[in-house]
Amino acid sequence: MNQKAEAALEMWIKREALAEEMIPLIGRLYRENNVVTSVYGRSLINQSVVSLLKAHRFARQIDDVELPLEETLPLLRAMTKLRLGASSIDLARLSLRYKQSGKGQPLEEFLLSELAPVVNRQGIDERTSTDVVLYGFGRIGRLLARIMIEHSGGGHGFRLRAIVVRRGSDQDLVKRASLLRRDSVHGPFEGTITVDAENNTMLANGTLIQVIYSDNPGTIDYTAYGIKDALVVDNTGRWRDKDGLSQHLQSKGVSRVLLTAPGKGDLKNIVHGLNHDTITHSDRIVTAASCTTNAIAPVLKVVNDKFGIVHGHVETVHSFTNDQNLTDNFHKGNRRGRSAALNMVLTETGAAKAVVKALPELAGKLTGSSIRVPTPDVSIAILNLTLEKSTTKEEINSYLRTMSLYSALHKQIDYIDSPEVVSTDFVGSRRAGIVDALATISNDKHVVLYVWYDNEFGYSCQVVRVMEVMAGVHPPSFPSS
Repeated sequence: MNQKAEAALEMWIKREALAEEMIPLIGRLYRENNVVTSVYGRSLINQSVVSLLKAHRFARQIDDVELPLEETLPLLRAMTKLRLGASSIDLARLSLRYKQSGKGQPLEEFLLSELAPVVNRQGIDERTSTDVVLYGFGRIGRLLARIMIEHSGGGHGFRLRAIVVRRGSDQDLVKRASLLRRDSVHGPFEGTITVDAENNTMLANGTLIQVIYSDNPGTIDYTAYGIKDALVVDNTGRWRDKDGLSQHLQSKGVSRVLLTAPGKGDLKNIVHGLNHDTITHSDRIVTAASCTTNAIAPVLKVVNDKFGIVHGHVETVHSFTNDQNLTDNFHKGNRRGRSAALNMVLTETGAAKAVVKALPELAGKLTGSSIRVPTPDVSIAILNLTLEKSTTKEEINSYLRTMSLYSALHKQIDYIDSPEVVSTDFVGSRRAGIVDALATISNDKHVVLYVWYDNEFGYSCQVVRVMEVMAGVHPPSFPSS
């Protein structure tokens, strides 16, 4: 082996050793302090050595350089000594903040200042545990379950207590557990799942989930299962208006309802990051809008803030969904009866209109349409915009990159400039939308932006963020924007 190869292997082994040292520190902060660590929004909880290395490697897409473990490991070591309270800490952004504004401070001194609100708050958590019921257990329901189980921490915040479904067969419980355990798109469940058929429960990584069989949302006595003041998340899509969703509030033990679809009438359509601060305690029914609305609204917001939008058209190239037919058959919707697996299907989308509920300043300025394509997950929105101010590709890309890093919407907007990325590269993205910088087109006041989004997982993460606001359980995030 030549010297260059030996040096490369030695460096890899060294980086592995650093990652191995990080794992117990990350775990201890999570279990003992309810501290969730991440790298540019990518969770480090329960990750392998290679996954940690990949997360640090990914940082080059944001900062142009790989995030050194030699910078993040000292952060973790110091954080374990501060007796931190419940919080969410992005190590990449914290490291960048230290390099930019630390001004030669000792690391411990910087962290004491930066994390001051949660220093010496270990075991002190003002958040109350909120019972959550998933009404429906389809694509979004199962992903919400995965996310909540992943972030169960020390038991504060959310507690997934039950799912409500219609019994499908004698083996219903086993089949439901199997679908949670295995997913053709998102891979296997990270952990263990045990089924108790006698008591109709699933035990997933220590979270005991009661399975309730019902077809009537207004007649369930949740208190019989020890559930009270619950937040019911309706992901069936059967009811979209206030009257239909109010049925949940008739059941004992229910306090509030969240719909994982665009709502009708005067229901608040919430896109987290934009208008979640409009949720009040008196709002007993709220909707989380659509996956496409969540993907495009944050980008449209920041573009409008800086350049002004005169008008625009949104075209979504969207993965097929469960409401389409796999083979040609009757469907009440136009074109959706044709085979989803074989066709591109031109259809309507309400996303452009729904954006206005979160961004009223864009009223009358947007149109939209959609093409369903034969892929199971990850979609792309093409934003064809006419602006008030002229710009260049370099200027608007630089601005969007900055917004993805430092703005209040950094959890919603991601940014990438790789010439090789395709849709499957964004499976599992926790951001609402990812700007594909190399695809940007700019000609004076005319701009075309391409925004990828995992219409299942990225949207589910947005739903969880809305749930946290409704339940008042969101831990403080650091560094602050």
